[in-house]
Amino acid sequence: MDAVSTSTDVTEAVPEVPGSGTGRVALSPQASELLVTLTDIHGPLMFHQSGGCCDGSAPMCYPDGDFKIGGQDVHLGDLTVEGLEKPIGFYMSASQFEYWKHTHLTVDVVKGRGSGFSVEAPEGVRFIIRSRLFTDDEMRDLGDL
Repeated sequence: MDAVSTSTDVTEAVPEVPGSGTGRVALSPQASELLVTLTDIHGPLMFHQSGGCCDGSAPMCYPDGDFKIGGQDVHLGDLTVEGLEKPIGFYMSASQFEYWKHTHLTVDVVKGRGSGFSVEAPEGVRFIIRSRLFTDDEMRDLGDL
């Protein structure tokens, strides 16, 4: 895997894989590469953005369908990863979405142990979210302004 950051500064700018996501969520090159490896191990994957509790506010990666999406979850989009047949869905609770709806999210990966529930934990790395506020133009494009 390419050099993995050790910075957990969520405002740190990271490159994104072009076309990796929708307007709300995208992937860093390192996260994209790791997802190919994890899909080889676990099969198709999905993300649910944790709302706190056990691992702060971390994106949790599960085998697709292992986390039950409910009526109060928002589908932020699908992450397209080169080399994978199926996009990776990204979800979060509606209540957390209310706080984050003005924010673009980039899934990145850093060294260190995250939650034991997320499939990357045994690899010695963890997914994090890097974020920035949407511009007014981006908000209009999303239909939120």
